[in-house]
Amino acid sequence: MDDSPLGSFLLPTGFDRPHVAAVLREGSVVAEAGRYLVRAREDRRTRRSRSYTGRSVERAVEPVILVPGFMAGDGTLALMARTLRARGFRTYRSHIHANVGCTLNAAAQLEARLEAISLRRGTRVQIVGHSLGGMIARGIAVRRPDLVSGIVTLGSPMLAPGAHHIALSWGVDALVGLSRAGVPGLMAEECVAGACARQSFDESRAPVPPSVGFTAIYSKRDGIVDWRACVDPLAVPVEVTASHVGMALDPRVIDHVSAALRRQIDTAQLALRSA
Repeated sequence: MDDSPLGSFLLPTGFDRPHVAAVLREGSVVAEAGRYLVRAREDRRTRRSRSYTGRSVERAVEPVILVPGFMAGDGTLALMARTLRARGFRTYRSHIHANVGCTLNAAAQLEARLEAISLRRGTRVQIVGHSLGGMIARGIAVRRPDLVSGIVTLGSPMLAPGAHHIALSWGVDALVGLSRAGVPGLMAEECVAGACARQSFDESRAPVPPSVGFTAIYSKRDGIVDWRACVDPLAVPVEVTASHVGMALDPRVIDHVSAALRRQIDTAQLALRSA
């Protein structure tokens, strides 16, 4: 980790960064985007073939908030949100325009957003988090099970945040340099190698309360992070075939996200009836 700005504790023994050429696998995002367009066209055709009354779908009670990954914003999960809404989920944006700031600050802002949604809807919220967004979601679920009923992570290296491609290290290094130069709202050294980073890491590894559903989606074709770091032993593991970036829009992955959200709702309702 000599060439990485991140603290060495973020790369525990047993994990490693993807080799430099692994990023070439991310080129499949073009095919994954095309697959989404084809599926969307088929779905529209199917809906139009039904009678007007047959087009309605059962609405999920629990709202869903989608959280983007590192250096990304809500727009990267817009296609997934659109599909989930068509399937009966009430989705919300995280209000993260670019996930480049202190992780603890991002978590605090997301927690406030969850409180507002939970108060408005009178129920707990499920979180779908891509990459860094999933790690933030896991930390909040540990602290606030009163707000979070379930989380679904997508390519989130919770077990080893430092097990990522060197290109991401360059991005982190650039942000730290800009922060050092006085640019506000960016990751500082404390956020990637100090006590702030340690707290975020510890929270992303703490036990998830039994009342919170947890599904970890990962891909062995991930060219950005070590897929092994994404398989949390406390989660229901779901393997997909997709690039790291493509997880946000591949319809096959969205199918798994939708199924996980439904499963976690059903499990929560069953637990309430059994209580």
